[in-house]
Amino acid sequence: MAYKITDACISCGACAAECPVSAISEGDSIYVIDEAACIECGACAGVCPVGAPEQA
Repeated sequence: MAYKITDACISCGACAAECPVSAISEGDSIYVIDEAACIECGACAGVCPVGAPEQA
């Protein structure tokens, strides 16, 4: 399953910089993951300081 960013996101951008397929972008209040583009690698979860990316 693709990853999803929870409301715990602090909009630091670490996840977007780490995503190898550029599936993460800045949303209205938090970062969002394009589920169709996500390759489920977990790189975003590995760098997030608050653990916001979770598998959906």
